[in-house]
Amino acid sequence: MEESESGDSMTIQRRVGLLYDERMCKHNTPDDDYHPENPNRIKTIWNKLVANNIPQRAEFWLIFCLKFHACYVLLSVAERVAKGELHSAAAIVRPPGHHAEHDEAMGFCLFNNVAVATSFLLDERPELGIKKILIVDWDVHHGNGTQKMFWKDPRVLFFSVHRHEFGSFYPANDDGLYTMIGQGPGAGYNINVPWEHGRCGDADYLAVWDQILIPVAKEFDPDMIIVSAGFDAAVGDPLGGCRVTPYGYSVLLKKLMDFAHGKIVLALEGGYNLDSVANSFLACMEVLLESKPIAGSSEAYPFESTWRVIQAVRKKLSAYWPTLADEIPLKLTSHKAPPPHLLISSSDSEDEVDKTPNIVSDNMVAVVQEITEPLSKLKVEDSHDQAAAKSVPWRSELSKTDIWHATFGLNMWKRRFLCYIQGGQVDGMGKRCSGSMDKNPPKEILWKTFSHRLFFGHESTRTWGSGGVAFLHPESSVDENTYMCMYQITLEQFNDVLFQENVSSNEMDSPAFDLADLQSVTNQGSVSLEVFKKQWYHNVVYLGKEKDIPILTITCSLSDVESFKSKKLPLCAPCNEYANTLIQGLVEGGQLSEEEASAYIKAASKPL
Repeated sequence: MEESESGDSMTIQRRVGLLYDERMCKHNTPDDDYHPENPNRIKTIWNKLVANNIPQRAEFWLIFCLKFHACYVLLSVAERVAKGELHSAAAIVRPPGHHAEHDEAMGFCLFNNVAVATSFLLDERPELGIKKILIVDWDVHHGNGTQKMFWKDPRVLFFSVHRHEFGSFYPANDDGLYTMIGQGPGAGYNINVPWEHGRCGDADYLAVWDQILIPVAKEFDPDMIIVSAGFDAAVGDPLGGCRVTPYGYSVLLKKLMDFAHGKIVLALEGGYNLDSVANSFLACMEVLLESKPIAGSSEAYPFESTWRVIQAVRKKLSAYWPTLADEIPLKLTSHKAPPPHLLISSSDSEDEVDKTPNIVSDNMVAVVQEITEPLSKLKVEDSHDQAAAKSVPWRSELSKTDIWHATFGLNMWKRRFLCYIQGGQVDGMGKRCSGSMDKNPPKEILWKTFSHRLFFGHESTRTWGSGGVAFLHPESSVDENTYMCMYQITLEQFNDVLFQENVSSNEMDSPAFDLADLQSVTNQGSVSLEVFKKQWYHNVVYLGKEKDIPILTITCSLSDVESFKSKKLPLCAPCNEYANTLIQGLVEGGQLSEEEASAYIKAASKPL
């Protein structure tokens, strides 16, 4: 608003830049094979904006591109916002950028668009007066590349809220922990808010904004804001598994408009549900244009885990940002949504993407709130899905019995194994795991060696390509020695692991391995599971006891071993990537040096 000479107020049309170029659609896979980061992402956004007259309403409209170079496009429009030629801007660019590091492309990202534009304004154009930049990364994945670019730079406040799941969610490392706060002069200027699980929605993100980002932004007082605007935390996204609505994104952006005189640039990052990404981008454009009030509502309360993460972040950073030192009022933290596994539905499932409504109606929100508010008062022990246990009796029964799950292959790497418990995926996995119904981590982790033969079979896999995968000879041999990482989990969790290992799911009406099977395997030494007869890991083998708890592993059957010996089934050494993952598990587990682990894998690759 501005006042005229007579004192009357008048509305000023915001000059909003909008960038799109169809030539960016030429970035595609060979032979047009399917990939989630495909040209339809930006085409759908553009068509949605055109249908709502956004290009005509944006006073300043650019359409250009250099060599399909999203990085240059963002740099150019950021410079125009910095100059004041535009109030704000949004760039519909691809490929995304926030995973790309200074010397490595990563995670669909070739160049780090946001980091390059930020560095350009600070280092190459100081005359524009942009001395402090706030980067807000709301993509569902951690912006590891951007974080590393400004790790020691106090001119840049980097803020990332992302699904982390204790390092098991992509990019599957510790970079996204809340303890990663920057270094040297940049200490305190790197803020990570890592979700412990999926299904976080509007209430969770708004709580983080109100309790962390907004107070710190007031102290930092940025001259400009650049948003790594990934929309893969949106409801229905097949990779993100979270539940942010277009209304939620619009409120998040609106809160940022109070800073830097509204000098904000949005740069598209992820987002793989076409309807969700288009509707979310449209909602953000309406905010930048300030042409109409934000309409909508959201779910009532954040998850309990959200308050736990917020408080951990505030405590870690309070020495750098005094505004975070105060306690959050109990009247806020006492309001909690039910645990994520008690929710009526999940956006984790790829099958639900097409069923997801484009916009959550007020009536639907009211119905969900009516159901979830009383559920939030329930006491849930150990984050276990009590509702599911009541409706599926075998889960309740098997949750009371512990076993050691002994792993000899990729699951020796803790982060990979946790995908089967908590959900998610790490490098090398072609598809994310759904996780166990009970997502409590293993009660204990131990390493032991067993007198069994480790070997590698099959010629190739869909995930790893050419090369064999790990098997354990079901029979023991005093001449052999195999390292195994043992996880103490419940028999219920073991069933979920069995299903995910063999058929990539944990949706089952009955267990594959129950208490009777446990008794049988203890007596007989092994049990072949009929439900997985055609799969590679259908044989459960008993390896003894540790602390009076049975030790079980899963491998092929003796008949399969004979087929490997007779070459009906091929033996094949693992590919380098597969072998490196095994080596990583052995090294991180403190069992062998990298050189020793490499020799161990090589020795196991000899013929049976």
